[in-house]
Amino acid sequence: MAQAPAPLPDTDAGFVGLFSAQARATPQRTFAELCGEALSFGALAEASARLGAWLDAIGVAPGDRVALMLRNGEAALSLMLALARAGILWVPINPQSVGDSLAYVLQHAEPRLVIAEADLLPAIGASGVKLGERLLEVEAARRAAANLPAKDLGPPPAADAPFAIMYTSGTTGRPKGVIVSHRMLRLAGEAAALVAAPGPGDVFYVWEPLFHIGGAQLLVLPLIRAVRLALAQGFRARTFWADVRAAQATHIHFLGGILQILLKQPEGPFDRDHGVRIAWGGGCPAEIWAAFEARFGLKIRECYGMTECSSITTANLDGPIGSVGKPVPWFDVAILDPAGQPVGAGRRGEMVVTERVPGALTEGYFRDREATAQALQSGAFRTGDLASCDGDGNITFHGRLTDSVRVRGENVTAAEVEAVVRQHPAVEDCAVIAVAADVGEAEIKLFITLRPGAQLEAAELSGWFTGRLARYQRPRYIAILDAFQRTPSARIMKHVLSRRVDDCWDAGPARA
Repeated sequence: MAQAPAPLPDTDAGFVGLFSAQARATPQRTFAELCGEALSFGALAEASARLGAWLDAIGVAPGDRVALMLRNGEAALSLMLALARAGILWVPINPQSVGDSLAYVLQHAEPRLVIAEADLLPAIGASGVKLGERLLEVEAARRAAANLPAKDLGPPPAADAPFAIMYTSGTTGRPKGVIVSHRMLRLAGEAAALVAAPGPGDVFYVWEPLFHIGGAQLLVLPLIRAVRLALAQGFRARTFWADVRAAQATHIHFLGGILQILLKQPEGPFDRDHGVRIAWGGGCPAEIWAAFEARFGLKIRECYGMTECSSITTANLDGPIGSVGKPVPWFDVAILDPAGQPVGAGRRGEMVVTERVPGALTEGYFRDREATAQALQSGAFRTGDLASCDGDGNITFHGRLTDSVRVRGENVTAAEVEAVVRQHPAVEDCAVIAVAADVGEAEIKLFITLRPGAQLEAAELSGWFTGRLARYQRPRYIAILDAFQRTPSARIMKHVLSRRVDDCWDAGPARA
């Protein structure tokens, strides 16, 4: 399968050395803007060096693990770089985490130190994990570091040294700790540049949290292109275009259902009054692609990837609408049947990734040999994703292999049903899961949220499916929610959706 037309980058230097070189050469250059305030390379280098000195002074050594529970901002940037420069493994934690999910990550990662924002300390305490002196408030850490001279951290870590343990979003179950190397983050940034095609002076609006690979990979962009970042505190659909305009952004990133949510918002004065040229990311359904470009006056650049594969695996640079494109230059992709044999053009199978640049794939999952052995087989990464490939090498993503429902002898993929449901003008977003059936393997349960101001009854929606979905594809159960619980990348957390059948509208059993 052909690769995207770009040379293989030299990633042996990772990314830390690139940052240090830029900070020495152009210390006044803006790395990022935070709430309109510029953060220069020089200021970020000094702050991270002081934090490195503080970490060394309290006995945190290269190879140790430090967890950060921080929102987007200068503290998160400087601490991430301090850890990277010192060879300390970063364990990012979602600031929204609470209870059992938070306790699981803290217990599994066993960090030497946990640094969190002040208002998040009660959530950590309530999780039941006993951290004692290992838990520090971020501003206290920054004050202690400010009193120390900046530390010369020596040569950067090797490219294939671990940079982070990034716990997956957990849309279907317990998160796994993906070991991400310095080379992998560098390749993630190189791929972002390949997909987004920025020019000198461009501005990337960063709504995605830095603790997610989609946000973290953007740290590399100012090191390899003459661009700057505009950090936001998160995704806000109702003010998105006003926020983007205020940031003077030229590029926006999307994942999950972001584009569908934006398209369902009421028309506003900033729909075209912004400077964005490119919306890039993964998860744009074919049916809204052209409509989104037409309404907001920009170009969509689609890609596909996973944290385990340096974030981005394929890129649609010039392929057809609906395709995730072709492999980026450091990967090969095969579409295989259950026996491990390649399928023909247009046929569906599992997407399996191999590396052309050694170290582009993760070495595995932290403290999880079974999951590592399942995913990495004979030097290839089994994505667990369903895909097909046309005769020109353009790949189409069809959803997770496990995200399907067996209904009366027919396999129904959730993505196919969800694509149709999202076409209803009153639906903002939706999700499909399998629930127990009275007769047969399973039934389909559909969850929807409505766009602002819209009204829709479950029975009305069910009737709308006639002629749009085959009988076996039509959901028996429909639940209307106020909002979905989402991962940091805005994907719906399906594993928390109710599998009860007595809390929703029921169409009744299908007639023969």
